[in-house]
Amino acid sequence: MKLSPADALVYTMVIAAVSDKDVSDREVDRFAALISRWPVFANFDIGRLPQVASDCVDLVNKGGLDALLVMITDALEPRLQETAYALAVEVVTVDLTLNQEELRLLEMIRDAFAVDRLTTAAIETSARIRHRRL
Repeated sequence: MKLSPADALVYTMVIAAVSDKDVSDREVDRFAALISRWPVFANFDIGRLPQVASDCVDLVNKGGLDALLVMITDALEPRLQETAYALAVEVVTVDLTLNQEELRLLEMIRDAFAVDRLTTAAIETSARIRHRRL
């Protein structure tokens, strides 16, 4: 099955959200905000989100995370792999804490995608700054 780039980006957010086995309301709200605001989702029908998310979870359960990361990588050109990594970071940092499962997932995504360490560090720092609270 070949994913569309937009679906691959949503899949990346879904696997980021489920990495710690608990999808919070903040993470779900972040999905909607990202999809409605980021230009890369301009042609994505938000009404499809529940089905795309469900398809993603089914694929993880059937084929495993490694196989899904290959599908996502194949669907995204390198510049969109950077975008996908940024989306994953946005989702995992929304609750202001990162557990071992989330950190491991980000490492797996970094390894699967063509994103260099300097770029990933910049993305991670930017997300941390955006999510800070007083």
